[in-house]
Amino acid sequence: MSARTGGPDTGRLGAWAELLRVSAVFTVVGDGLAGAASLGVRPGRATALAVGASLCLYEAGMALNDWADREEDAVDRPHRPIPSGRISPPAALAAAGGLTAAGLALAARAGRPSLAVGTALAATVWAYDLRLKHTPAGPVAMGAARSLDLLLGATAAAGPPGPGGRTGRATGSGVRAALPAAAVLGAHTAAVTTVSRRETRGGSTALPLAALAVTGAVGALLGRRPPPDRPGVPAGPDTGAAGRTARHALAASLGAVYAATAGRPLLHAALNPSPALTQRAVGGGIRAMIPLQGALAARGGAAGVALGVMGLAPLARTVARKVSPT
Repeated sequence: MSARTGGPDTGRLGAWAELLRVSAVFTVVGDGLAGAASLGVRPGRATALAVGASLCLYEAGMALNDWADREEDAVDRPHRPIPSGRISPPAALAAAGGLTAAGLALAARAGRPSLAVGTALAATVWAYDLRLKHTPAGPVAMGAARSLDLLLGATAAAGPPGPGGRTGRATGSGVRAALPAAAVLGAHTAAVTTVSRRETRGGSTALPLAALAVTGAVGALLGRRPPPDRPGVPAGPDTGAAGRTARHALAASLGAVYAATAGRPLLHAALNPSPALTQRAVGGGIRAMIPLQGALAARGGAAGVALGVMGLAPLARTVARKVSPT
């Protein structure tokens, strides 16, 4: 990781920005929006609540990650906020707990199905940071967390439960409709997480190559023509033959941007698996989340949402110059 904000003189606000990796939050917003788009639903109040819950739970995971890794970071990353003494371990743990509570509260406001998915997401985040991170299940758990984040947006957009508190038909159909997009996002996340395990030491050619293969497969999938609107799932904003052609072109274009953003640094890391290039590959994989989410939204028929998600990319790059996303 680049120590762009590492140092005691960055101030308390800078220390918290580094702990929470604020430049990476721009890659979270698109999860919920892509989830809503997979149903052909325009973002609304419930989607905003789901996105807010996602942001809180993501930042909770960042704080908890550094708390759990404080001893390891004291050796490998002494410039991080906790080992450098800029933030105390109890403060980081309290932030993780408070952000988790806030995320679940927002998910509850979006409806019971959203709270159920949000609870599963929170449990996955805490299990990953405290138990699974350094096990073979770690990348799978991280991929599952991203998939659940997209499903959180889908369940919120699908609407409230039916009479008697039972899950409504729209919610069930919504989750099923969002599963392919969730699986794609989860696969990319698992691949990047696998590479990140070597970002402080480097030395692996196989891991970047495997992630590069996943990137190629996802990029090829995004270039395929989206399926026609399915019965029982609300039609997207861009319907009809012309709309499907336009969303295919946009999804394919954003898929190409995704593949280039993630693939180029992965190839460099495979050719020269140094810590610096491995870190760049991880950073590229994180940044590639934005065009991936945009492509998934476009495949759902929400071209405006896709372009709005892509508008976050310049902001992410600007903040990343000051606060590393890894």
